[in-house]
Amino acid sequence: MRPLDGIRVIEMAGLAPAPYAGMILADFGADVVRVDRSPTSGAKPDPTRDHLARGKRSIGLNLKDPRGADVLLRLVTSADVLIEPFRPGVMEKLGVGPEVALTRNPRLVYARLTGWGQNGPYGPMAGHDINYIAISGALGCFARKGERPLAPVNLLGDFAGGGMLCAMGVVLALFERSRSGRGQVIDSAMVDGAANLAAFLFGFRAAGLWSDEAGTNLLDTGAPFYDTYETADGKFMSVGAIEPQFYAKLLEGLGLDASQMPHQYDRDAWPKTAARFTEVFKTRTRDEWAAIFDGTDACVAPILSLSEAPDHPHNRARGTFTHAVGGQIAPQAAPRLSRTPGSAAAEAPLPGAHTEEILRAAGLTAEETRALAADGVVG
Repeated sequence: MRPLDGIRVIEMAGLAPAPYAGMILADFGADVVRVDRSPTSGAKPDPTRDHLARGKRSIGLNLKDPRGADVLLRLVTSADVLIEPFRPGVMEKLGVGPEVALTRNPRLVYARLTGWGQNGPYGPMAGHDINYIAISGALGCFARKGERPLAPVNLLGDFAGGGMLCAMGVVLALFERSRSGRGQVIDSAMVDGAANLAAFLFGFRAAGLWSDEAGTNLLDTGAPFYDTYETADGKFMSVGAIEPQFYAKLLEGLGLDASQMPHQYDRDAWPKTAARFTEVFKTRTRDEWAAIFDGTDACVAPILSLSEAPDHPHNRARGTFTHAVGGQIAPQAAPRLSRTPGSAAAEAPLPGAHTEEILRAAGLTAEETRALAADGVVG
């Protein structure tokens, strides 16, 4: 048994955040049905075995045909959750907005996952992760002093502030439903999520402990003991020795005499200390430094590539990665539950792969299914 066994989820096909939210739910047992555009509606099937689609099933629907929207409503009637990633108003135009869906199924949890949210002047606009985290205040924190902000790939907005918090919202709404018996609408906006993830930084700023000038603070590369350093082989080490006792271990591993170094929290001396650390780290390779610091409390670890991470001894010991997803390496389900853990499923569906079985389960007859397929409504 997994925590979400028996929970039925409809996921409207989209990019990154919504599939990630669905993946989390599927990893923990939910039956996730992804609604793809019917191949016969002019869309080209995506043959990618997407890791974010692991453990899901797929139905192909042409939602531009009213009969396709009617099929979706029939699926909604018996579902627990619907996740949609479209701009505000799109689902309403299809005839499957929250008002209609919750009338059909008052217990439905209707999750709307967007960048800007369902209201506000930016709501109708296009955007991507980098735009959402820009106005949240978070992106401005990712920069060295005097340099332009650097986007943290699309992990902060799409996946953390978007998909992960949306999945949490779904679980919260399901938990509340167990008491009230009623579903509700979730407005999950990536701009909100990114701001929420930065809550402690807003708190630091209010307390006078954080400056708006990037690259001058404790955790944004302003401090030499919380930064990255290049090694002799052109690779990198991460350093996070914030506490004095850990900083002492850092200096010891670097072979530096603490009595000859400025005080750790002498901000005026931080550039000088950083220059010294830079010089020393370049005297050895990354793996040599890893061997020196492994097993210590110096808070130093090698920076690994995506191809290297699965083979790190710590990750191997914990089973952080799995080969279960189509024989390819993928991160295992997280977090870990002691009694009802999640698992990364082996199967990722091709678009429309489970159309017939899903329609049968929804009560459509074989004759109805053939007629819809012949007209390009399903595929």
